Amino acid sequence: MDYQDNHQYDMWQQELSERSKSRIGLGIVLGALATIFVVGLVLGITCMATGTQIVFARREVSQAIAQDEGINLILDEDAINKINELSAYTKVYYYNDVNQDEMRDSMYEGLIKGLGDPYSVYYSEEDYTELQLSTTGQYYGIGAGLSQNLDTMVVTVTKVYEGTPSEEAGLKKDDIIISVEDIDATSMEVSELVKHIRGEEGTTVHLEIYRPATEEYLSFDVMRADITLPSVEYEMLENGIGYVLIDGFETETANQFEAAIDDLTTQGMQAVIFDVRYNPGGMVGSVVDILDKILPEGLVVYREDKHGNRQDYTSDNTEYMDIPIAVLINGDSASASEIFAGAIKDYEYGTLIGTTTFGKGIVQTIFPLQDGDAIKLTTDRYFTPNGNYIHEVGIEPDIELEYEYLNPEGEEYERQYDNQILKAIEVLMVELAEE
Repeated sequence: MDYQDNHQYDMWQQELSERSKSRIGLGIVLGALATIFVVGLVLGITCMATGTQIVFARREVSQAIAQDEGINLILDEDAINKINELSAYTKVYYYNDVNQDEMRDSMYEGLIKGLGDPYSVYYSEEDYTELQLSTTGQYYGIGAGLSQNLDTMVVTVTKVYEGTPSEEAGLKKDDIIISVEDIDATSMEVSELVKHIRGEEGTTVHLEIYRPATEEYLSFDVMRADITLPSVEYEMLENGIGYVLIDGFETETANQFEAAIDDLTTQGMQAVIFDVRYNPGGMVGSVVDILDKILPEGLVVYREDKHGNRQDYTSDNTEYMDIPIAVLINGDSASASEIFAGAIKDYEYGTLIGTTTFGKGIVQTIFPLQDGDAIKLTTDRYFTPNGNYIHEVGIEPDIELEYEYLNPEGEEYERQYDNQILKAIEVLMVELAEE
């Protein structure tokens, strides 16, 4: 499964999402262009993403392989003795009970953290199960999208989904979460915080929030429910211009996208706006499937590992769009959404409007372990069709335009007052007039 990191993901998509750094930072650690699940119980298999060997072996075999390959094992005799010594001290002298399972998990987690890469993660079996669930868009939660500012750790509601407990309780976009139950929201990453928001169906979670629009501090008890969120929203705007919002690239996103385009085409769509603002990414297979329906035949993205092994992703010539296109982007458009924007820009197939994207051009691969745990490692770099490496650079829009909401009297967001959408309509109207 190709998995990308992670913008306006719902809380469970955010939960395992990549750490962010943008305006509202949104937990992009979820995103990573592509996460490939590799399964095997033999000693060695070939990673389908990179062509390199992955070893699954017990300690004695690992040591033998390491000797043959000239690899220095981290757990040599001295390291093992030291770990046992530390463990013995904690068992004898630590003032409270010791949970060995938690200590082991922390040790494994620390090993991967030692890479110094915020996108490489160790998952316990529980976390790995939740990661797999997050790609489906279904969970027991409250139906709101969250993001976090990496510098301040402030957690913001980026979206309240229609018909969910969040909407029923009265949460609004741009609300700032102060606390979840008795947990300070800024005390942990959003990926951890959402674990406390999620829970058993029918139970409630207590939220304290600050609403900047009215400068109020408010309390909510929100009922958890079985939530399945769409990743695509659409509507027909004026003058035959379709609008398609893509929240994230999930398992069913390509199917939802195709249904949206079919419906809009039936309604007489003459041009289209694709909105990937606040989209943190998701599954590379999903975004490639969508680009295949938009672009003519050709390369849409490629990736390379440290050995120079390259994998191309392409569109065919059986189906593509031949109408004016505009794409809305911002600093919270990351990973798979940057693949989307980058391919359309390189093919000069549409006009990019907004602000420079997040800049996540690296790939994560998920490796399941034999005991049910897993690790996610950064394994590749990805490049746009023209060979642009956008990591920590981003993709610049064709038309630079900061977001502004043009209805000062209205608290509720309406697309007709979104200046970036209005600009896209203007651009598309000019193109339609020129045809």
